[in-house]
Amino acid sequence: MSTNPTSYRVRPATTRDIPGIMSLMQPFVERRILLGKERVVFYEAVQEFVVAENAAGHLVGAGALHVMWEDLGEIRTLAVDETLRGAGVGHLIMSALEERALALGLSRLFCLTFETAFFSRHGYSAIEESIVDADVYAELVRSPDEGVAEFLDLARVKPNTLGNTRMLKRLA
Repeated sequence: MSTNPTSYRVRPATTRDIPGIMSLMQPFVERRILLGKERVVFYEAVQEFVVAENAAGHLVGAGALHVMWEDLGEIRTLAVDETLRGAGVGHLIMSALEERALALGLSRLFCLTFETAFFSRHGYSAIEESIVDADVYAELVRSPDEGVAEFLDLARVKPNTLGNTRMLKRLA
């Protein structure tokens, strides 16, 4: 696609963005690429999100960074308007989220995705093994967050993760 990625701006999400973020996610939820979430969950996590907008100020993409542990975060709920696939919007969102991760002191980022080619291009590799030690696992298993349960590969979330690939990136 010939669209110039510099014609998009990435910024922190606000509560006014939640309906637009949900609209961006809906086609992916319907195809079971992303998990559906209740509106309240988006509002509770608004500070985790960045959004991309075009020159006219319309939302064209969004993604979130969820801190899981002292050095570990998860890239989650990343979606771009399907008409802009390949335009660089996803790359801009990923870059913004990775900058946030570094600023927070994170050194590893996890994702659970069907979009393995996209994440591979951004330095992620598929993982099979647990990437936290037993003490951290024991702490994380107490989290009520479904994404943490998916990261830990707990049996109760298996139906949500079927077909997804667990991937990890070590930040520089």
